[in-house]
Amino acid sequence: MKKLYTSYISKLSCLTFLACLLFSCSHRVEVTKQLATTPHIFPDYQEVTIPQNIAPLHFRVEKEVGEVVAAKFSTDGGKVVEVEADGNDICMDAKDWRELVKDAHQLSVQVIVERNGVGGAYKPFRVEVSKDFIDSYLAYRLIEPGYEKWYKMGIYQRQLSSYEQTPIIENSQTGNNCMNCHSFMQQNPKYTMLHLRGGDMGGTYVTKHEGDELEKMKFDANRIKSLVYPSWHPSGRFIAFSTNDTHQSFHSSDKNRIEVYDQSSDIVVVSDIDEASSQIITSPLLSSKEHFETYPCFSPDGKTLYFCSADSVEMLRCYKDVKYSICSIAFDAEKKSFGNQVDTLFSAHLTGKSAVMPRVSPDGKWMVVTVADYGCFPIWHHEADFCIINLQTKECQPLSAANSRDTESYHSWSSNGRWLVFGSRRVNGLYTMPYICHIDKNGKASKPFLLPQKSPDFYDKCLKSFNIPEFVKDKVELKDIEKK
Repeated sequence: MKKLYTSYISKLSCLTFLACLLFSCSHRVEVTKQLATTPHIFPDYQEVTIPQNIAPLHFRVEKEVGEVVAAKFSTDGGKVVEVEADGNDICMDAKDWRELVKDAHQLSVQVIVERNGVGGAYKPFRVEVSKDFIDSYLAYRLIEPGYEKWYKMGIYQRQLSSYEQTPIIENSQTGNNCMNCHSFMQQNPKYTMLHLRGGDMGGTYVTKHEGDELEKMKFDANRIKSLVYPSWHPSGRFIAFSTNDTHQSFHSSDKNRIEVYDQSSDIVVVSDIDEASSQIITSPLLSSKEHFETYPCFSPDGKTLYFCSADSVEMLRCYKDVKYSICSIAFDAEKKSFGNQVDTLFSAHLTGKSAVMPRVSPDGKWMVVTVADYGCFPIWHHEADFCIINLQTKECQPLSAANSRDTESYHSWSSNGRWLVFGSRRVNGLYTMPYICHIDKNGKASKPFLLPQKSPDFYDKCLKSFNIPEFVKDKVELKDIEKK
């Protein structure tokens, strides 16, 4: 019996060895040819800068010259991980990825292919690994990129070190109404705000006293029309809002399909957020019939309110004449009052352009704005790009490395001020996808990377746009929403 058992083990060992040999031979080739170019891959992760705590960069090889065999990842510290291809896809185990990037400053990625029995190696491409960590979560709304009525939508959060996506709130909880403009105070999940539009639950909701329930804000509705674009004060006691009368029209012959515009808009600040009833603070400098004021943004110290302002014109006849400047006004939190002077950082009259969506870095040194030929809703403008303003020198420059030939729109900073997330339509001109770029201490941007997904085909199959991407330091835990 012992002899038979030994013979069985011996035969099993031989079969295992042969299987391993065949497996090895079928996935490894001797490289005899060095290709002169880097591969075409999607998403395009060539020469990007990533944080150490990002999920693995999975990609597929396109326009390949042969069968994709593998990819070799090498670090500047000497670590090497070889990943076998699954068809044209390169997907690395999460544990191997974390070990690879843990001490790396730079990755070199070389794709191996085989054609007619000859192994070829593409020219390696680099990936810079920054020691500037990124916030743990990214929040966004998923919605079809259209202008028709909705049915299902929600606000979701993605853990950036993995591929886990969980809902913050879905409109199945609120009567299938619209929800938008989610916002967090300094990326803090304990201070959450969002709007619900229409239905019995329509209104603006916030988490009070760092709680986990969304409560409806109560204020004198006779003084304002509707609260729209928000910005938290760093104290958590105030939120600035624009009040917009927004409309949309359709072009019959224009490169931009839709025009979204305001018939009127002003700026207000809602105070006493944690109280049973909130107060409205405003100023004639922020609510005049001669101007459209929109997109408020508090400075990190709370002493300045930035906003956009355009001369009011007759809509729709003069819609291309609406061009927004970036302005600022002092704010006194103790006195709950504004200053008596408005300063201009970006002049629409001097540049001939329209700048909107000001976002200030946490250190107060930089402001990124979206610049288009005209108007206040750049998501439908193919020419929309980013500019960065040095708030000390007031110098404004294109954020060239982050821009593309198509739309760049909403953007927000990470809590350490080293990462910018934004929505871009650069892939196909229709769907807004989340890109992230590194911003160094001199305000220089790196080449942005598309938010990694488990499958390289994810964005081909996803029929939703990623709307209003916002970094969050930790997971948003909402247990309930006020329904009365």
